[in-house]
Amino acid sequence: MGLTKQYLRYVSSAVFGVIGNQKANIAFVTLRGGEKGRYVAVGACEHVFIWDVRKAEKVLILEGKKHEVTYLCPSPDGVHIAVGYEDGGVRIFSLLNGESNISFSGHKSAVSVIKYDALGARLVTGSRDTDVIVWDIINECGLYRLKGHKDAITQILFLESKNLLITSSKDSFVKWWDLDTQHCFKTMVGHRTEVWGMVLLNQESRLITGSADSELRAWDIQYIEEGKEVGEPQEKKVRTLLENEEEDEEGLDEEPEERILSCKKAGSVLREARDRVVSLVTDAKAKVLACHGLDATFEVFTVLSEEEVQKKMDKKLKKAKKKTKSQGGGEDVPEPVVERKLKDEIQKLANIKASSKIRSMDCLLVPNGEMKVALLLQNNTVETYTLKTSEKNPTGTKTSRLTLSGHRTDVRTLAFSSDNIAILSASGETVKVWNRSTLQVIRTMGCEYALCSLFVPGDRQIILGTKSGKIQIFDLASGSLLETTDAHVGALWSMCLAPDQRGIVTGGADKTVKFWDFELIKDQDSGKNKRLTVKHTRTLQLDEDVLCVRYSPDQRLLAVSLLDCTVKIFYTDTLKFFLSLYGHKLPVLCLDISHDSALIATGSADRNVKIWGLDFGDCHRSMFAHDDRKIKQWDADKFEHIQTLEGHHREVWCLAISPNGDHIVSSSHDKSLRLWERTREPIILEEEKEMEREAEFEESLAKGDEPVVPGEAKGEAEPAGKKTIETVKAAEQIMEAIELYREESEKLEEHRAACKAVGKELPPPKMNPILVAFGNISPSRYVLEVIKKVRSSELEVSLLVLPFPYVPDLLKLFNGYVQQGLEVELVCRCLFFLLRVHFGQISSNQMLLSVIDELRTNTISKVREIRDVLGFNSAGLQFLQREIESKEDVMFFADATDRFEEKKRKRRKRERAVLTVT
Repeated sequence: MGLTKQYLRYVSSAVFGVIGNQKANIAFVTLRGGEKGRYVAVGACEHVFIWDVRKAEKVLILEGKKHEVTYLCPSPDGVHIAVGYEDGGVRIFSLLNGESNISFSGHKSAVSVIKYDALGARLVTGSRDTDVIVWDIINECGLYRLKGHKDAITQILFLESKNLLITSSKDSFVKWWDLDTQHCFKTMVGHRTEVWGMVLLNQESRLITGSADSELRAWDIQYIEEGKEVGEPQEKKVRTLLENEEEDEEGLDEEPEERILSCKKAGSVLREARDRVVSLVTDAKAKVLACHGLDATFEVFTVLSEEEVQKKMDKKLKKAKKKTKSQGGGEDVPEPVVERKLKDEIQKLANIKASSKIRSMDCLLVPNGEMKVALLLQNNTVETYTLKTSEKNPTGTKTSRLTLSGHRTDVRTLAFSSDNIAILSASGETVKVWNRSTLQVIRTMGCEYALCSLFVPGDRQIILGTKSGKIQIFDLASGSLLETTDAHVGALWSMCLAPDQRGIVTGGADKTVKFWDFELIKDQDSGKNKRLTVKHTRTLQLDEDVLCVRYSPDQRLLAVSLLDCTVKIFYTDTLKFFLSLYGHKLPVLCLDISHDSALIATGSADRNVKIWGLDFGDCHRSMFAHDDRKIKQWDADKFEHIQTLEGHHREVWCLAISPNGDHIVSSSHDKSLRLWERTREPIILEEEKEMEREAEFEESLAKGDEPVVPGEAKGEAEPAGKKTIETVKAAEQIMEAIELYREESEKLEEHRAACKAVGKELPPPKMNPILVAFGNISPSRYVLEVIKKVRSSELEVSLLVLPFPYVPDLLKLFNGYVQQGLEVELVCRCLFFLLRVHFGQISSNQMLLSVIDELRTNTISKVREIRDVLGFNSAGLQFLQREIESKEDVMFFADATDRFEEKKRKRRKRERAVLTVT
């Protein structure tokens, strides 16, 4: 039996209208060796947009999958960027081609902060689930999970010189972690409220923290060094302070000992803002410090070097001596003492006010002393400023502002042109017309708060209905406002074009429905040309506010939804009452009539959709249609759900369908506009329902109990990975591969026994089709291929959920792989993990003793061989490097550009000094 009715699938085509999302931060990036400070990365729903702020163009899109971006962190070399998502996942993208090859999954909720180490080999992520995870980027796996905080992680810092980690949280604590032993050795309790930001200054010897008040607290870090005995390993030592020093009143934890380092409060830097710190950032060399709160102002401080501070203190001392001398002090008067304060080291540079509230910021310092600042604002805008830090009282200069590609406020109305080419979007301050194919803005015009809109027939003008009750007519060719007409007292909620295209009907909060005809009148400005206007012809007075109006396609009926939760149907020609549709519990916000004028569909604030007949006003079906953030398609004849379009991350305000039905455009509270395209792919409803059930089952499977490593007590450090549907599938694939290996091994044993019984060679048994598809490989090699395909970041968790009966076979296979030298590094990683997890069962199994003994011998010898090869290759490369450098007199494997720039700077300084002297 063939399909009785065919539905075609809509798929997401593009995301536009959003410049930068509020959930993620902004970060400077470098593209293909371009100049620093020219490109910024911002989150845009599930994608990351790279903007050229000079040209105000989008140059690269890093495409996400489903979840919203929450944090961005460029790598130290500028080639990659790590992106954290709402679901706790992390992906690393290449800024050269926009592709992502590395992904990590370990957090249970949104990633709140990401940091690279200095080499870019390790990545640390913090999340709202209170965990901190350290990832190995080179090996593409999780190293360990650090637990200890009681609320969301707000900032993470590396102390590179000592391999330490500092984390701050909304639980008001700052914790210090030793990454060698993976434990917390210090907890700072000097903050009374949430710690929102931290930075390191003065070569990691000072910590600045920002909290929920106007005070930036400064802490001096001193490393505890202790003499080591001869032959003692170079480890971090724990030392008890013998002297009973007084702790600072807002100081640290009250333990009687200091471990590895001491951290004492050095003072405070006061901000002008009274609210909490939102962002606290420094440039790469920590020479400038910038911060902002919840308002539109950010503050910039300069961090003086030790030489500059010393010069300043010498001047103060000289001044004090002069003052003492002028006051007639004799020889008995002691030398004046000048106390060094925090304000002598960190000085306020400037306060700069942005055009709106700031959501996030990033800064960098270019060699000429100019500071560049990028701001992501709350109103979907990106601004950049420059500041000359060498000046005494610098002022910030706004260098660019990205506003054209999006609205400042939520889009409340959308419309398609009759030729399906242009899209109209209007918000609280502007109306924009977009080209559907290129998604570029054609026109931007200032308007009042728009609630409804439409294209005038001919697509040369547009009409808006506003919150103040006005009708605004715009000309698209000139981008100008032609006319503003007072239509309603109160909001003009709805507008509909008459099917004969000769006029419009409007409904407003003044309890009236008004009919308007299009007219051409002489333009008073030009005196010759005619322009469009609307003429009021009739008024329908009602008892309640009008929320929505629609003509039937044959223009016989007019449907009006009222604030009393009813929909009333009137005859268009006489305005006589025909039907009243009641049944919704809350007001009807939208409605539409079918092309044959036989059905009307109403959508209400009670989240129900009702389908009514227009013959007698009977309700054919009521459907509970919606949870938020989704667009759903329904069959109004069979009352079946066809498909759900997921993509928006906030409430969907409005949508419009193109006249030919091939495109849908929707707007959301997340500031984005989404274009959906109808494909040629048919939808089979039974298959859709089956896929939904499978997705629900997989989700419940992944949400099961986390696997536990036997014999390992839960403490501060735990395994980094988490159970996901991918790890469960990977474990199943490994089990299936081992089952196939067992079956094929049994076949081969039976074949050998049969050959031995008959005394001659028999034809080999038929090979499994899967092995044939892999190129006639052996069953043992197939198991290795399956293990190789498991993502490196998911390998441990996949092995952890593997039942023990499969482990003996894996150990025997691993022994064969090591003997043959196949993927020794991967095999050793799997082997050591399985031995650690199943140590008790393996060591008590007499059958595995010989296998373990062989593995011990083979693994040690093979690893030694590989280590020797690596050592030989490394020595050879170093020899070649020395040879080339000596022959060509150039620096090899080093960035000579930085050295050249440094020489140029020194030469300019000398030249300026000579000019000053002369």
